[in-house]
Amino acid sequence: MPLAHFDGALAVVTGAGSGIGRATALALAGHGATVVAADIDLDAAERTATLAKSVGAGGVAYRVDVSDAAAMETFAAEVKESRRVPDILVNNAGIAVSGSFLDTGLDEWNSVVGVNLWGVVHGCRLFGRQMYDRVQALPNKPDTPNFGGHIVNIASAAAYAPTRTLPAYCTTKAAVLMLSECLRAELASSRIGVTAVCPGFVSTDIAKNGLYAVRDESTRERLRERGRRALQMRNYPPEKVAERIVHAIVKNRPVVPVNFEGHLLHTLSRVSPASLRLLAKLPAPRV
Repeated sequence: MPLAHFDGALAVVTGAGSGIGRATALALAGHGATVVAADIDLDAAERTATLAKSVGAGGVAYRVDVSDAAAMETFAAEVKESRRVPDILVNNAGIAVSGSFLDTGLDEWNSVVGVNLWGVVHGCRLFGRQMYDRVQALPNKPDTPNFGGHIVNIASAAAYAPTRTLPAYCTTKAAVLMLSECLRAELASSRIGVTAVCPGFVSTDIAKNGLYAVRDESTRERLRERGRRALQMRNYPPEKVAERIVHAIVKNRPVVPVNFEGHLLHTLSRVSPASLRLLAKLPAPRV
């Protein structure tokens, strides 16, 4: 595609209740899109929808658990019936799991795979199909605009930078990156763009709301607080990620590293993967 502007566009954003999701929803609304703000926390989604109305075309809130296949089926059908096929999809909902591989239990694995990977699969499968079918229904005439859409999947710099402290998180984000590349190739002929966005450290609540694969409650809380402080000190606002997402949609970028560490790790993954393997062996700081 790319979209020259978002006037009249319909955008679905998951995990829109806070952080990168909320910032992206507001950025798209500010550029003229009507936003469907989806989140497992309906109150947070409604606050985003209200803010979207104050900055642009407005929006509507939905409660949905992206890891729930049936719930996502219902959600996608309701969006199409009550609105129409979306032009933009941002699969942003995600959680973090911190802890070594041997300490990470099946419950933690099921949670992080369910949200970070299956959530993206469900979004791409359902809304991507709607976009594809819309293109196929258009008359095949040279003067007919072949408007497809754009899918943005929020991966992470962790997608190409292994670490012994975040194996489950890294695994899901690497899968999201590869899924995005494969889907981009498949949908290119239908003028449906697909972008993987790979931020480094961003000031969100992902550490506060994350899972920690340690048994001791006091240690878990210390890890949570340490992660929260680290993101606060990095002080990279989600609004800057949202700006990169908007630009990626307009320019139809395939992979978008974000901020200094995102670019650095992406470069190292290409020119010196051995250095990333060395970094991956470093233990977590003591708490």
